[in-house]
Amino acid sequence: MSGATMQVINCEQNSAEWLRARMGIPTASQFSTVLAKGEGKTRRTYLLKLAGEIITGEPMESFSNEHTERGHRMEAEARDLYAFQTGAALERVGFIRNGRAGCSPDSLIGDTGGLEIKTKLPHLLAELILKDEFPAEHKAQVQGTLWLSGREWWDISVYWPGMPQFVKRAYRDEPYIQRLVAEVERFNAELDEIVAQIRKRGEALTA
Repeated sequence: MSGATMQVINCEQNSAEWLRARMGIPTASQFSTVLAKGEGKTRRTYLLKLAGEIITGEPMESFSNEHTERGHRMEAEARDLYAFQTGAALERVGFIRNGRAGCSPDSLIGDTGGLEIKTKLPHLLAELILKDEFPAEHKAQVQGTLWLSGREWWDISVYWPGMPQFVKRAYRDEPYIQRLVAEVERFNAELDEIVAQIRKRGEALTA
């Protein structure tokens, strides 16, 4: 995605404006899906959802239930705790779009860093604390956010009320980012082909 222009969109995450900002493009939270080997069902479902957004011009409704609502509440607690423990000044942004991909940072830090917040049940967080390693399941999202934001480092904070907060820093992994860029471009090429096929069949039906 050489020559892409980064655009920072200041909006409330999960708002209508945020949903429209990310409509029809792969986002960092789904980069692990984009990287899925072969033609996995989850990857294809994601392709079809984005194709639907492009064709209809309408974002998919965001999924929300009591668990996600609780997650939003705990995210604010985790952000406050991280700021207190580190003394960092956290900047909230809604969405960063860079070419045909985007990300929703939980916070930007200074000119070079950022923060991703996750919540995990106590037994899962306990295992993470004992391992003391960056959680592999979040590598694609965090490295993708580093790519799209142009930042140098990103902290992940994993939180559950009453448990110690787990914080681990990731720096740019350039070979991984280059692989990710190539896979996102391949994904977008497939997305274009799917959209073209659907539109062509629609035109044939109305001809």
